[in-house]
Amino acid sequence: MAYEYILFDLDGTLTDSGVGIINSVEYALQKCGIEVKDKNELYKFVGPPLTDSFEMYYDFSKEEANTAIKYYREYFREKGMFENLVYDGIEKLLKELKVNNKKLIVATSKAEVFAKQILEHFNIAEYFSYIAGSNLDGTRVKKAEVIKYALESCNIEDLSKTIMVGDREHDIIGAKEVGLKCIGVLYGYGDRSEFEKAGADFIVETVSDVEQVLLG
Repeated sequence: MAYEYILFDLDGTLTDSGVGIINSVEYALQKCGIEVKDKNELYKFVGPPLTDSFEMYYDFSKEEANTAIKYYREYFREKGMFENLVYDGIEKLLKELKVNNKKLIVATSKAEVFAKQILEHFNIAEYFSYIAGSNLDGTRVKKAEVIKYALESCNIEDLSKTIMVGDREHDIIGAKEVGLKCIGVLYGYGDRSEFEKAGADFIVETVSDVEQVLLG
């Protein structure tokens, strides 16, 4: 299959953002009066929508989760978004895809304004035709909603020529809900079992493997 339109998740797919995210979550939890004994447990926050994670892992109400997200952003705006790095091989992959006339799009549950700042900070925003993310008011955070928004914004109707690349089950589930093929990458924060359970069409180990699927 020759894919023309390629949607990429951001955290755990293009950049290794774990440190900045867990530091921001730890800051938010401390502001909410919760001490974190083992920061490694916060890596489960990388990828899924923040509201879902605060509600699921700390039994926050919707209102409490929104307050936690406000605190999270205090740290994230100043430091967290830049405690981050682009995975080795990603820029080479993006260049190769552009040379082959692929249209590249970011589809992330991260707030769109932050996604743009991060991609510009690391000098890879230029490779993308569109950067789609969530709204700061907490709307459009589900991955399927972001994907639909990205497709509509780019006037993409032929889903058979479109594929999603992500590192968590949310990326796979969202892609499936919209009707897209999807690649689960193991170099991020997900694992093979969650990809298999979610129904990923491809599961790959490395950035080079992503290129192999997309370009053959």
